[in-house]
Amino acid sequence: MQLYNTLSAKERAELIEQAGKERLTISFYKYAKIENPEIFRDHLFLSWDKLDVLGRIYVAHEGINAQLSVPADNFNLFKDHLDTISFLENVRLNIAIEHDNFSFLKLKVKVRDKIVADGLNDDTFDVTNKGIHVEAEQFNQLIDDPNVVLVDMRNHYESEIGHFKNAVTPDVDTFRESLDIIESDLKEHKEDKKLVMYCTGGIRCEKASAYYKHKGFKNVYQLEGGIINYVRQVEAQGLENKFIGKNFVFDERRSERISDDVIAHCHQCGEPADLHTNCANEACHLLFIQCESCKEKMENCCSTPCQEIIHLSFEEQKALRKGQGNSNDIFKKGRADHLPHKKDLRNIFEVFKKTE
Repeated sequence: MQLYNTLSAKERAELIEQAGKERLTISFYKYAKIENPEIFRDHLFLSWDKLDVLGRIYVAHEGINAQLSVPADNFNLFKDHLDTISFLENVRLNIAIEHDNFSFLKLKVKVRDKIVADGLNDDTFDVTNKGIHVEAEQFNQLIDDPNVVLVDMRNHYESEIGHFKNAVTPDVDTFRESLDIIESDLKEHKEDKKLVMYCTGGIRCEKASAYYKHKGFKNVYQLEGGIINYVRQVEAQGLENKFIGKNFVFDERRSERISDDVIAHCHQCGEPADLHTNCANEACHLLFIQCESCKEKMENCCSTPCQEIIHLSFEEQKALRKGQGNSNDIFKKGRADHLPHKKDLRNIFEVFKKTE
């Protein structure tokens, strides 16, 4: 029974290019009780591998979180298979705004403790007691209300390139960091303010809304389907788009253009830019924002030392990496000290408090 990829990412990319067929990039999630995640994982891999599905899927006792790519020709077969799984029947599928046939190059179905790393003890509160889900039209009305605090539940490197107007954007590296910070900074407004949250596809808000209700917030709302679903509804219904910039996504595309606004800056030269790149030095691989000019000048590297390393032979580069584990510095997402124009740290509720 084959439960692994037999082709490398490069070989898969070549096959996709040769096929010349459109692929759809899709994401979905569902909180549900899964008794045996290992068996469920095996079932998904065997079923989806036959349909040429590629992507990154996490399953846990609490549910499933999936980001994937499927050939457009196989979409109906894929949907039919989802409908055979009781808790996934008619699940909302967030279809990408901008498609890229190479958004995923392998099928990875992994068992995790949680489908999103939130650091919470779910036994201490009712995870089903969620906030009020709102669609795009009601969301637009809510965030115009002066009695609303709009909070971006994503990480700083996501909101840096795009966010909703007047949103509070936590300056955090991980979702778990933001939970206590937001609760602490808004503790005086648990009853008199409406807490409205949004994220990429809705999954982070799903758990956060139940957590904040448990913490005593009386009026908790979340954007149904996240930014991806919001943009589709705005276009279909002719609503005002209140999202500025780009939506960060967790695949090879890295982002989707939502508005023409470029709200971020190159971390190397400071010029307007909103395209993330990973440093070409495999021992670094830092994610940061780089303009086209710096990309050409620095050869996709974040620093001169990294640029020098990529010109060494493969064996020399491998020797330099030997014995060095991946430190947390690699995943600072653009906070590295050698980037002169990295995003400034600040109190995440500074703007909100000034307007009280």
